Amino acid sequence: MQSLRFQSVFDIIGPVMIGPSSSHTAGAVRIGKIVSSIFDDTPTEVEFQLFNSFAKTYRGHGTDLALVAGILGMDTDDPDIPNSLEIAHKHGINIVWTIQKDSNAPHPNTTKITVKNAHKTISV
Repeated sequence: MQSLRFQSVFDIIGPVMIGPSSSHTAGAVRIGKIVSSIFDDTPTEVEFQLFNSFAKTYRGHGTDLALVAGILGMDTDDPDIPNSLEIAHKHGINIVWTIQKDSNAPHPNTTKITVKNAHKTISV
């Protein structure tokens, strides 16, 4: 049987992250980072449609900061996550929030992200 090796007890307890919630912050950073990787270019605008739980608590749990941090390529433990909206603005990225509180989204933490620039647009 292969043994697992951990660098820290905190790797077992939960992800190393900035923010209060593993699903609303660490998970959101990862979602944004995946979308950024798929887009593979510098965006000029990113629209986040938030559903259900994400829509209700996105500012209180830091989901807004986390999603934008992911788009910027940050990791879950990046100390600049709290500044991600300002950083995006400085890079000329327009951030749009669309809140869908009543929906039939398949998961409580659902977001649809549309990323665009002059050359392309994707929605994930």
